[in-house]
Amino acid sequence: MCGKEKESAEGGRSNKLGDNKRLYGALAVVSSMLVPVFAVMFAICWQLELLGDLALGGLLLLMVVASVVAVASILLKSEGIFDTFGNMDADGTEMKEQASAHNSSRAKLVSLAYTDSLTKLGNQQRMIEKFGTLCDRYQEEQEPFLVGVVNLDGMKPINDLYGLEGGDEILKQCAQRLSAAVEKEGYAFRTRGDEFGFLFSNTVDQDGAKQIGRILQEVLQAPFDLNGRTVRLSGSFGFALYPEAGHDFQTVMKKIESALYHSKRNGRGSITVFSREIEELILENARMEQALRRAIANNEVCPHFQPIISLQNGTLLGFESLARWIDPELGFVSPGKFVPLAEERGIIAPLTEKLLMHAARVAAGWPGDIFLSFNLSSVQLVDPNTAGNIIQIIEEAGLPAHRLEIEVTETAVMSDPETASMIIDELHNAGIRISMDDFGTGQSSLGRLRELKLDKVKIDRAFVMGIGEDRPAEHIVRAILEMCAGLDLVVVAEGIEEMRQAESLKRYGCHAGQGYLFGKPQDEHKTMNYIREFMNGPAYAEPVREAV
Repeated sequence: MCGKEKESAEGGRSNKLGDNKRLYGALAVVSSMLVPVFAVMFAICWQLELLGDLALGGLLLLMVVASVVAVASILLKSEGIFDTFGNMDADGTEMKEQASAHNSSRAKLVSLAYTDSLTKLGNQQRMIEKFGTLCDRYQEEQEPFLVGVVNLDGMKPINDLYGLEGGDEILKQCAQRLSAAVEKEGYAFRTRGDEFGFLFSNTVDQDGAKQIGRILQEVLQAPFDLNGRTVRLSGSFGFALYPEAGHDFQTVMKKIESALYHSKRNGRGSITVFSREIEELILENARMEQALRRAIANNEVCPHFQPIISLQNGTLLGFESLARWIDPELGFVSPGKFVPLAEERGIIAPLTEKLLMHAARVAAGWPGDIFLSFNLSSVQLVDPNTAGNIIQIIEEAGLPAHRLEIEVTETAVMSDPETASMIIDELHNAGIRISMDDFGTGQSSLGRLRELKLDKVKIDRAFVMGIGEDRPAEHIVRAILEMCAGLDLVVVAEGIEEMRQAESLKRYGCHAGQGYLFGKPQDEHKTMNYIREFMNGPAYAEPVREAV
């Protein structure tokens, strides 16, 4: 409290104390006046009664009382006592006004506690409150209701490009759109960061939930305007029905998070409604995660090696390292399952480092002209420490840098182009070659290929399989080969399984090939036998040598 406010408050208290003292003092004076008067009057009246003149005694008593009242009134008014009574009444009114103001301030504070300050939507506390209201209604009407969450895809690039203010503006626009979209059917909330929550009282089945998800997805996919610039994003949705998914908010939200996780795995913009099948899949992933963690710790995930052959002269050029895992309980687990799981659960780094160390030690024992090709995940292409870790591993394994080739995918590079370019430059400067895997299936362009320090491009098997049968696929392959020739890039075709594919690729000018025609992925011991047999006579490459 500042000085003047404190002085004013203390002054107010002292004035009230003074008023009270004057009141008590005045009352004491009046009392002191009345006591002797009434004593005298009693004596006079008693004497008059003895004389038998009661009427005269009564009149005298009334005159004296009137005089005393007049004197007391003058005294009270001169001392400001009536003002004191007036102030007491004013104080009562003021107390009522203060109580009303206090209640109003309390209501505002409660409203703020339940409102998101940026978007003005209700926050998670408000969502919990509304959830409770719908639960109470369910107890009476037995009507299920829908709970949902959308996580915005693409907010990080927006924040990076336009700053946090730009990101906040997009969040506000999202809030306005979503609120308008659900206004008649339910409620929208901003629960955290780039996540919004929903409650729909009239949706009672999975088909209705998916329809709502599609409507909201369309709302989010329409372009946003940010100071004259067009911005686009999407959202991944997770839904669950009450009471099928649980009977309290925390349990239902856990099921929704599971559905949202499933949507994220399926790609941006997916919609998932929680079901028993989804729950079983989640439990399976949980079991697989625990088994994978044990396998990584015990070095049970091992590299297998698939040969890469020159299509021009049939020589053995190198091997691509491919992860293989056979679990005692789960059996063979496809890399298409456990590698994405490792990325999602944050264990891809230790898995990759152990696989690279194992593969590099094996490759160090191969003839010096055979290289090792190794894949990096998208997670590692956003970690600035990746290049340094790779260089340290191959030095420890004894594999020269020029014999290592790192494969990256278009999608991984595009997730964070700046960091990916930095990592690629650092690896390239260390003498490690860089190859772009699955070319043609991602978002790369001629400009991106020119900017990155690439040595090689690998054509995705989807195009190779169409050679001789699918004219558009064949044209795409030829266009890629011509483009890469202009950029002085080596081209490897993946997924070659038939002789006619190898013959056509050679004719088009493709440098190398990889696929079951030349050999399946094998463990390190069978790979060494393959190398020995190839040195004595390339049995696996013989069909290609005949063709060329």
